[in-house]
Amino acid sequence: MLVITDAEARRFALSLAEREYSPATISKYAHDLRLLMDYAPDGIPDKAALVGFRAYLTERGYAPSSVNSIFGAVNVFFELLGLDWRLKYLPIQRKLYLDADKELSHKEYERMVRAAENDGNERLALMVQTLCALGLRVSELKAITVESLECGEATIQNKGKLRTILIPHALAKKLADYCERRGIVSGSVFVTRTGKPLDRSNIWKMLKKLAEAAKVLSKKVFPHNLRHLFARTHYAKFKDIVRLADILGHSSIETTRIYTARSGQEERRQLGQLRLIL
Repeated sequence: MLVITDAEARRFALSLAEREYSPATISKYAHDLRLLMDYAPDGIPDKAALVGFRAYLTERGYAPSSVNSIFGAVNVFFELLGLDWRLKYLPIQRKLYLDADKELSHKEYERMVRAAENDGNERLALMVQTLCALGLRVSELKAITVESLECGEATIQNKGKLRTILIPHALAKKLADYCERRGIVSGSVFVTRTGKPLDRSNIWKMLKKLAEAAKVLSKKVFPHNLRHLFARTHYAKFKDIVRLADILGHSSIETTRIYTARSGQEERRQLGQLRLIL
């Protein structure tokens, strides 16, 4: 019998922190474990007792992709306990193209940068370009430091892995000039007025306000969509998914394939080129 107590949940969060999971992931996994605790408040006698967990989540409105995400968190929990209770993921066919109302286009990206510049917000204009031009996760922005500009590369630690990314000369120069004007002589380039690195909350709020100024749908404007735009643009140019996976810090190329999905408009154009409609 496995009884998941609050103390057990805290130990799980501590184990994730020791494995250098990001705070956002730890919070998400803690939430997902709580769903399992709510499903079986009196304990789980064996693996067979987990058979109803999928239906439990589905009845509460979780989509198949969300169910799989929750299963992923719970499987990590079982793994850390040394239990061979791995939940089987739901089969989901990967979507071949992006919905137009979710895809951030290059023109919309340009409008965002210009809107920030026109508002006199140089920090925001450069932050948007840095996230997009380097394909960064929002949590990785703090790795762009004055020191990294000097050597032209940044070392990023995320999810227990290290990777080095190169900073294009044009971007490095823009950021170096910005730091010189702002008196930023060391540490993170993008900081608050008190000198602390911008956090996720700061960045989200700034981007949502920028979306309105640039007349871009708010639901298209979030940090990870800039990373997606980088991935689609890089793949369209070089067609090297293995290299792209390395740049993005993906362990699996299957993850990278999600990032390189074409737009629905591009998909229709290519289907038309088949000339099978007489």
